Amino acid sequence: MSEFKPLVFSGVQPTGNLHLGNYLGAIRKFVALQESHNCIYCVVDLHALTAQLVHDDLQGQTRSITAAFLAAGIDPKQHIVFNQSRVPGHAELAWIFNCVARIGWMNRMTQFKDKAGKDRENASLGLLAYPSLMAADILLYRATHVPVGDDQKQHLELTRDIAQKFNIDFSKRIADTGLGVDMLVGEERVNGYFPLTEPLIEGPAPRVMSLRDGTKKMSKSDVSDLSRINLTDDADSISKKIRKAKTDPEPLPGDVEGLEGRPEAENLVGIYAALSDTSKEAVIADFGGQQFSAFKPALTELAVSVMSPISAEMRRLMDDPAYIDGVLEDGGDRAGAIAGKTMNDVKEIIGLLY
Repeated sequence: MSEFKPLVFSGVQPTGNLHLGNYLGAIRKFVALQESHNCIYCVVDLHALTAQLVHDDLQGQTRSITAAFLAAGIDPKQHIVFNQSRVPGHAELAWIFNCVARIGWMNRMTQFKDKAGKDRENASLGLLAYPSLMAADILLYRATHVPVGDDQKQHLELTRDIAQKFNIDFSKRIADTGLGVDMLVGEERVNGYFPLTEPLIEGPAPRVMSLRDGTKKMSKSDVSDLSRINLTDDADSISKKIRKAKTDPEPLPGDVEGLEGRPEAENLVGIYAALSDTSKEAVIADFGGQQFSAFKPALTELAVSVMSPISAEMRRLMDDPAYIDGVLEDGGDRAGAIAGKTMNDVKEIIGLLY
């Protein structure tokens, strides 16, 4: 029996405008992974319903995320780009995983605790079961790797727990049907249907903070548009936002340790480092001792050179929704073929008539 074929899966929710933090923390990594892996990238529109049931323009947001994928350099012909609701297997497998997962597992999820707040009894069942759908997203394609940030590590651990419990609960059926694959669990070679998906952590993800408050993450939900650089911002908007970005009166320090206790300074230095694919130490070596009046124009020039081509291509793509819809339809067909095989296998293993 052969090992699982390496495959990367990841998704982005269509809620709000994507910004510089989304690009540096996720999408740029998606683009890089294309060079070394087969990839499936999904606009997870069903997940968007857990945050907010009624949306003004969910279709438009879905197209916007897709445009961002394409503008950043994801190749929809070599890899798969689609929206989640186009493939019914996501919801179908999520229901099966709801029956595999335990309520105690869900209650331990810190994101549910954070998002539900004190009024948990009034939170939607979808918000509680969100990790089951995330597990289904990944395992529907039997993906072996997922690029994750700190906020998703716990959900990926749950995905592995669900996969392992399914493999154990149905071990005899998996063996009888011959649908299992050899895998290494710890030091033991076992046979199972679903892989124990591994996280892909390629270096520290840049933590991009608000341009108006260096103690808060850059967010698409912030009421102030000046707090973030949107992927659709033109050069003038990028320049204005960096010029108005909050700073302190002191010059940049002579070493990285001097950034401690100066969140806005550390944020701008970190953004420069991320955009230039270098380190904070290298940035300080070039700009240490200089005033922000000298540093901000350099950061602006760099940000415009990196982000303007992406912004322009995003705006061009958004003016051609038929093209975006065609990409999603083609990706949905290709994803659906893989998902259909998985669902038939799962039904065979469980013993459902289909």
